[in-house]
Amino acid sequence: MSSTISASSSNRGPVGVLITNLGTPDAPTTGALRRYLKQFLSDPRVVEVPRLLWWFILNGIILNVRPSRSAAAYREVWTDEGSPLLLNTRDQAGGLQAALAKTYGDDVVVEFAMRYGSPAIGEGIEALWQRGARRLVVLPLYPQYSGPTTASTFDALAADFQARRWLPETRFISDYHDHPAYIEALADSVRQHWEQHERAQRLQFSYHGEPQSYVDKGDPYYDQCLATSRLVAQALGLADSDWDVSFQSRFGRDPWLQPYTDETLKSLPGQGIRSLQILCPGFSSDCLETVEEIGIENRDYFLEAGGERYEYIPCLNAGPAHIEALRQIVAGNLGGWLP
Repeated sequence: MSSTISASSSNRGPVGVLITNLGTPDAPTTGALRRYLKQFLSDPRVVEVPRLLWWFILNGIILNVRPSRSAAAYREVWTDEGSPLLLNTRDQAGGLQAALAKTYGDDVVVEFAMRYGSPAIGEGIEALWQRGARRLVVLPLYPQYSGPTTASTFDALAADFQARRWLPETRFISDYHDHPAYIEALADSVRQHWEQHERAQRLQFSYHGEPQSYVDKGDPYYDQCLATSRLVAQALGLADSDWDVSFQSRFGRDPWLQPYTDETLKSLPGQGIRSLQILCPGFSSDCLETVEEIGIENRDYFLEAGGERYEYIPCLNAGPAHIEALRQIVAGNLGGWLP
C-alpha cells in the first residue's frame, strides 16, 4: 500500500503554462463591445476612482456612448477568422507548445486565456487542469509590468484559486522588459524592416499609456518602458537623437504618461523629421491599438502635419524570434520542476 501511494505522489503530471493577454470583444458589434467594456472598465485596477462615483459615470455615460464608436474601430481591423489579438495569441500558444516540446516533450502543456472576454483565465486554468497539470507557470504577455495589466491578471488568477480546493504550485512572471531574447527579437524586427525599407530619420517607440498618478504611486511601468527602448536602441547602434519614446491610447481628462504619441507625431514634421518608423514594444500582438490607432490614425496625423514617409513595424506576434524569446522566458522558470 505504501509503495502505491509513493508512486502516485511522485507522478505529478506535466507542467502547465498559461499565457494571457488583455482580451477582445466577441464581435465588432455595439452589444459585444458594451459587454466587453463593462467588464474591462469595472476593474478597479484599470480605473482607480471611488467605486460608487465610477459606477454612475460608467453606466450612465460611457457605456451609452463608447460601445458604438469602439465597434466601428474594431470593424476596421476584424478579420474573417475574428479578432487579430485572439488569433495572434492562439498562434503564440501553439508556437510555444511546439518549441517547448522539443526540449520537454509531453512534460509541458500550454494554453492561452484573456483577462477580459473569452477564453477567460479560469477556463485556461481548467483546461490545463484537465490535461493533468498540477504545477503552473503564468506568463502575462505584457513585457512591462503595470497594475492595470499584470496585477489585474494576478487578481483574476487569485479569484479562480479561491474556488479551488486543490491549488496548483504556481510561478507568476511579472515582466520581461529587459530579457535579452525579447530585446533581440525587437531589434531583429527593426533590422528586418530596414532590409526592405530605407531607414527613416526617427525610430519612435510607442507604448500604451496609463495615468501619471499610477506611476506616482509606485507603478514601475514608465521606467520599464524607457529601459526596453534604451536596450533596443543600443542593440541597433542608434544615437540618442535617432529615437524617442511616447505613449498612446489615453482616456479621460487626468494627465497620462507623456509625451503623447499623437501630439508628438503632429509636431515632428515641424522639427524637420519627415520620415518616421514606429513600433509598439509593449504589445506582444497586433490589435486595435496597433493596427488602427498606430497604423491608420496616427499615420494620418503625421502625414497631415507635413510628414512624407510613415511606416509601422508590426508587433512580434507569433514570429520565430518571439516564440524563441517566450520559450526562454518560460524555460527559465521551470528550474526544480523539470530537468
